[in-house]
Formats: sequence, C-alpha cells, structure tokens
Amino acid sequence: MRDINQFTITEAVKASFKTEEGSRLKFLLETFIDHLHDYTRETNLTHDEWMGVLNFLYDCGQISTPERHEFILLSDVLGFSALVDMINTRGGATEGSNLGPFYLDDAPRLDLGGDLGKGREGAVLLVQGQVRDSLGNPIPGAVIDTWQADAAGTYPIQEQASGQDKYDLRAILTANEKGEYWYTTVLPKPYTVPYDGPVGRLLRAGKRHAWRASHLHYIIRAEGYRAITTEMFFEGTDYIDNDAVFGVRRSLITRLEAVKKTDTLPPTEKKPDAKCHFDFVLAPAG
Repeated sequence: MRDINQFTITEAVKASFKTEEGSRLKFLLETFIDHLHDYTRETNLTHDEWMGVLNFLYDCGQISTPERHEFILLSDVLGFSALVDMINTRGGATEGSNLGPFYLDDAPRLDLGGDLGKGREGAVLLVQGQVRDSLGNPIPGAVIDTWQADAAGTYPIQEQASGQDKYDLRAILTANEKGEYWYTTVLPKPYTVPYDGPVGRLLRAGKRHAWRASHLHYIIRAEGYRAITTEMFFEGTDYIDNDAVFGVRRSLITRLEAVKKTDTLPPTEKKPDAKCHFDFVLAPAG
C-alpha cells in the first residue's frame, strides 16, 4: 500500500475485495472499478468536480421518496435504463422500455372493459389487444399491470397534496382465455419529467428539454414466461422522435383511430372516443 500510485491503485482496490473467483459479483464489481478509475484518469478529475458528483448523488437520495425515485430518473435521462432494456429484450418478445420513477406494485384490480379514467376530463381511449407467446399462441390469464399520466400530463401520485389518490390511473387486469385484454382510459398528454431536483439541474446544464412523448406504461407477466416492462406510444404525437428518456421504439408505436358508429367494439363501461390496438409478446422463462 505505501507504494501505491494513480496507476497501481486500480488493481489494489480490486484485490481488496475477496469476492468468489469466477462469480458474477466479482466480474461486475471489478469491471465497474476499472471503468471508474479509467474515467477519472482520462478526465483528470479535480477535487471540486469529484465533490460535485458526490453532492449530486446525495441530492438525488435526499429528494427520493417511495413515490419518487430520483436515481431511476437519472438512469432514464442518461439512457442507462433504455440500454439495459435493449440488452435484455429476448426471444422475439416485445421490446422493453422505461419503468419510470412512479411505479407502484400494488395497483387495484380492474375488470376487462372497465374504465381506468374514472370520470377524468379528456378523450376516452379504448385500449385493446392480445398477449401471445413468441410462436403466436395466446397466453390465457396473462397479467397486465398498467399506469399512466392524465389528460394534463400529470400522474395522480404527483398530486397527493391536492387530494388525489395515488392509485388513480393505474390498475391490474387479467387477460381472458384468448389472451385478450381491453379497457378504457383517458388519453394521456406529453409531460416533463420531474424538473425540480438534481436531475432537472443536469438537464438544464446540458441544455436539454425534459419532455416525454405521451405514453402508457405496462408490466406484462405470465407463469412460465419472462415478464416485460414496456411502454406504448402514439403515432404522430409530440416528442415521439426526441423523448427525454429515450423510451420510444418503432415497435412500441401504435395508431390512434377515431371510433366510428359502424365499429364493432368489445363491451366497455364507458363509451370511447378513440381506440388503439397493441399486442404484447412474451418469451419463455429461462
């Protein structure tokens, strides 16, 4: 240790961890240390810059709550989340996209045909589709976990101080015996990611906008299949080509259509103004 210097410290740090040889933990940890030290040497990082990074991460922790995860938001705007999603899409499954910072894992149940909008103002959208496996077979009983912003681009979880229920505009549905799902909701609008914290400061410093294209969030699960976390976007809407968190994929864009009197629609609690169709594909587990 007494002869350590800027070129030998990397190996010394890695050697200080007694991780199991050949383990995934050893690989991840040592690769991270290599890249972190190489970045520090390559940039000649100053003390002020080093402390700025640490204070930034501290601020991310300070503003985070169970309902707002600033580190997920940071991962999103750096494209880290999107890259992990891209790498982990497998076996012809629907492409993954951002979880986002506002997911709750205990949403209420909604029957097929139910209305997620609960009387909120805005265009009523019928969302329908099918959950299939990678060979095209329907997956009966697949679980569709969905959440979204409202017609003003706001998640109810952000407005609890004004009396909104954080569980509004989120629900869990179960596909029927044909793997089909359908429900109505309010058509969401684009919105900015939270801009009042350290991630907002980063975006402003980088002269970047904070707008997200309008979308619906989903987690799709079924026994024996790999779950997917993804989003559905709408063709022709704002920010579809420059989403702030790099969530848009060509395969995740669907088309909005006005509902006509001659349309044959599944039974719904509320009459829709518009409709869209999106099928989800799951790959086998393992």
